Amino acid sequence: MKTITQQPIGIFDSGIGGTSIWKEIYQLLPQEHTIYLSDSKNAPYGQKSTQEIIDLSIKNTQFLIDKGAKIIVVACNTATTNAIQYLRSNYKIPFIGIEPAIKPASLNTQTGTIGILATKGTLNSALFEKTTSSLNDEINIIEQVGEGLVELIENGKIYSDEMTFLLKKYITPMLDKKCDYIVLGCTHYPYLLPQIHKITGKKVKIIDSGEAVAKQVKNILTQQNLLNLSNEIPSNIFYINKDKSVLEVMLKNYKNSKISFLDF
Repeated sequence: MKTITQQPIGIFDSGIGGTSIWKEIYQLLPQEHTIYLSDSKNAPYGQKSTQEIIDLSIKNTQFLIDKGAKIIVVACNTATTNAIQYLRSNYKIPFIGIEPAIKPASLNTQTGTIGILATKGTLNSALFEKTTSSLNDEINIIEQVGEGLVELIENGKIYSDEMTFLLKKYITPMLDKKCDYIVLGCTHYPYLLPQIHKITGKKVKIIDSGEAVAKQVKNILTQQNLLNLSNEIPSNIFYINKDKSVLEVMLKNYKNSKISFLDF
């Protein structure tokens, strides 16, 4: 029988984008078991109402708890900004959320202008408003909804002409306004880094939250004595409720991972 420390880290996202967070956790905590839930059938969350996002987050959370998760990472910016307060109030399990890394960008900008590429659900959330309102009034924030990006990533069209067109459309106005930092406010977007760098060049820094989230997971597990210290080979199980071919490509270099279709 497994002890609580041997139970898995649970992770959920509106789709496959949260695997960018999973990879950071995997690198930092390779001894941990993980269970990842990709709710691709309902992606993207960014265009849904707050109540819809909360309801989906409850469903995802309950699934991971039923699978024995000892901690849950909400690897979705939209679900974090709209639902994590509810989840933390109604479940005893620790939750780690994902927030756009606006503060480090605002502290390090030299031009005083930063860009934020995120979903509509994240940009319109109360948590996002609270975060941005706490910044220096002299910081100019250019907000941009990345409409269509998640759908293209979910369908394996990262390097498509349509993706290139949308990224140029969204990022060029930021560059025209002298942004020197662009914050990625969706866990799907780190998969677009090669494309984004081609547009921005080396002078603009792109920030995502993956590494910081992994460190926070380690901190919480350490504080609550939940780190897995056993010598068993860790398992990494991925559940997806839509075509798994794109997910298989993203995980092809991770041999100890198993992907299962879920009618969910």
